[in-house]
Amino acid sequence: MKKIINDPETVVRDALRGMQAAHSDLLTVHHDPAVVVRADTPVSGKVAIISGGGSGHEPLHGGFVGPGMLDAACPGPVFTSPTSDQVLDAVVRTDGGAGALLIVKNYTGDVLNFEMAGELAESEVRSVVIDDDVAVKDSLYTAGRRGVGGTVLLEKIVGAAAERGDDLAACEALALRVIASVRSMGLALTSCTVPHVGSPSFELADDEMEIGIGIHGEPGRQKVSVGTASEMVSALLEPILEDLPFASGDRVLLFTNSMGGTPLIELYLAHGIAEQLLADRGIVVERRLVGPYITSLEMQGMSLTLLRLDDEMLSLWDAPVHTPALRWGV
Repeated sequence: MKKIINDPETVVRDALRGMQAAHSDLLTVHHDPAVVVRADTPVSGKVAIISGGGSGHEPLHGGFVGPGMLDAACPGPVFTSPTSDQVLDAVVRTDGGAGALLIVKNYTGDVLNFEMAGELAESEVRSVVIDDDVAVKDSLYTAGRRGVGGTVLLEKIVGAAAERGDDLAACEALALRVIASVRSMGLALTSCTVPHVGSPSFELADDEMEIGIGIHGEPGRQKVSVGTASEMVSALLEPILEDLPFASGDRVLLFTNSMGGTPLIELYLAHGIAEQLLADRGIVVERRLVGPYITSLEMQGMSLTLLRLDDEMLSLWDAPVHTPALRWGV
């Protein structure tokens, strides 16, 4: 195992120290329990938007803490849910008097621990569960579909709504609308290696790829021979388009994501293919996001996410955001 770490057992804590050093103008890191919060939290009268999950998916979630997006993120160990104590601490630290909305990816540990924290909190807390992965119905970690790339878009749009002053009920309703309108699917060309495990999470031959992989290395739909970029993009995009389904005339946001080890030259190539396939179907790409925003350590691979936009979602996507990983309009 070759990684830039000191000790596999302290990799998350050490990384959080580095995040604090790099972005102290935007966020504050607390360690016992581990919680990343906005530097100006709590914001009086504002709904707190809180998310989190296992580490190893950076910049998700800590990289999205800041004005216009998350008020707090709860980082668990690598590929492991944060505890309910972490989530409850995040609720307390961000309490501005307007309640909190918890954004939860559909993994069993995350759902249980966020739910427990919401029940223990003294302030009003609501939660939404995102399950945008069309690849599988169930996995090693979930009951139902997994929460994947759509989480990034959800956090941005709902974060902007909270920033403009929407109340808790409005933020929750918007979140549910986004969840109903977003679909994702990914593939892996290589596995990743969890630091405290020290060996690849799964095996792929040099000429194999896994279609429908999860962000923790969960199995997908099938292993197939490595194809061309066009074949890869089509294998991801077709199931997404069929699932909602998307139709000619739809306005969408297309998110082309690296799983961590795929370079931008390949990612842009894939994005261009996806744009053309959508144009051929009469689907209008109005906004784009390209880059490594929800990763699986050093896994080579990519995912595609498609969000059907309405005018409000479009406006909220364009609203200013200032986080370590996303910044525009400021």
